[in-house]
Amino acid sequence: MSDLLSAFLHLLLLFKLVAPVTFRHHHYDDLVRTLYKVHNQCPYITQIYSIGRSVKGRHLYVLEFSDYPGIHEPLEPEVKYVGNMHGDEVLGRELLLQLSEFLCEEFQNQNQRIMRLIQETRIHILPSMNPDGYEAAATQGPNMPEYLVGRNNANKVDLNRNFPDLNIYFYYNEKHGGPNHHLPLPENWESQVEPETKAVIHWMRSFNFVLSANLHGGAVVANYPYDKSPGHRFRNPYRTTNSPTPDDKLFRKLAKVYSYAHGWMHQGWNCGDYFPDGITNGASWYSLSKGMQDFNYLHTNCFEITLELSCNKFPRQEELQREWLGNREALIQFLEQVHQGIKGMVLDENHHNLTGAVISVHGINHDVTAGERGDYFRLLLPGTYTVTATAPGFDPQTENVIVHPGRPTLVNFYLKRSIAPVNPLRKAPGGGQGGRMQAQLRITKKKDGARKQPHRGPG
Repeated sequence: MSDLLSAFLHLLLLFKLVAPVTFRHHHYDDLVRTLYKVHNQCPYITQIYSIGRSVKGRHLYVLEFSDYPGIHEPLEPEVKYVGNMHGDEVLGRELLLQLSEFLCEEFQNQNQRIMRLIQETRIHILPSMNPDGYEAAATQGPNMPEYLVGRNNANKVDLNRNFPDLNIYFYYNEKHGGPNHHLPLPENWESQVEPETKAVIHWMRSFNFVLSANLHGGAVVANYPYDKSPGHRFRNPYRTTNSPTPDDKLFRKLAKVYSYAHGWMHQGWNCGDYFPDGITNGASWYSLSKGMQDFNYLHTNCFEITLELSCNKFPRQEELQREWLGNREALIQFLEQVHQGIKGMVLDENHHNLTGAVISVHGINHDVTAGERGDYFRLLLPGTYTVTATAPGFDPQTENVIVHPGRPTLVNFYLKRSIAPVNPLRKAPGGGQGGRMQAQLRITKKKDGARKQPHRGPG
């Protein structure tokens, strides 16, 4: 009898190990338990942290994946996923939970692609930016008619219309001269935004994010900036205006990577709409003011796109597995896009970090800055570029750089102090990772350094 019991327990354990993931909707408490389950399963490559609280006091939890969680390693880019910004658009929330479990399990299974991704990238996953809205929507569930309650936060504010409007400053500066990046925030901005928005802005300013995607529902298309047109109008299907960024070709490529890796987005016809290649410029679809993806581009180093992932904003539980299979490869491929272009260190003659040095690429009117550790990341398509690095009090350095497909080109800058007197340092807008001093940098060639060894244990 004991042998039969032993065999039964063995089979039960085996079933537990190979049982498929349960595809279901997660209320807030379930979401938190799932995040901690992943962390407990993969403690050496994950950490959980909160970036703030919702109106009703729910934590906005982030799950981080890295071979050294909690640490920014120089030359290792940071990327983020944000889900459930609109509480009734729930598929992104569930996909990000599935992705978290997938990354943990595949790392444990020694999947070389996933191991390399986690060893060379710091990944931050915020499954729900609007947990209060989700709980309101979930009380109705997927059986209710097309539009649910819960889109807005508990104060009835649309969080994707709640970020400071920096587009107006950029359009003005384009015509009259002025900064093309890290545009400053109004002095009283914190009193003008919701708690969830405030938490996300502080999060953006605390990490030198390079790439991001914001997961929505209600359509199936990869949407890239600008969302707001210079002559802003509210949604009008008959009068739309394309509003490209200086990095339009790069954004189109990022959107296509997701669309063509997705199960059906690239086909174009979805939800009664047609988008060639499954992508669209935001403003050419409809103009949107105070959105998050434009804010990322204009205030930080981060390039963000918006992913509309389902016709039904609250898919039925039995549809979740199909949606996961349709999005899994695209979610991984998009993360891998952070490893392109150029990156490197900006140092002075004594090898001190030049934090806030600005990276400028000739012909692209959008700069990025070096982070606190002196490292910078500039996403670029394959090609030849003229890149310059400048910092107040230092002579500029200009290099011609060849960017190849695949791995980024490593370009380090060693700037020499200027002999001529210079103007006092001007504090960079934002004061976060993006820059404490306004230094102008244009980028050069970089060789990949030695690959670091994977992290094997705590510490």
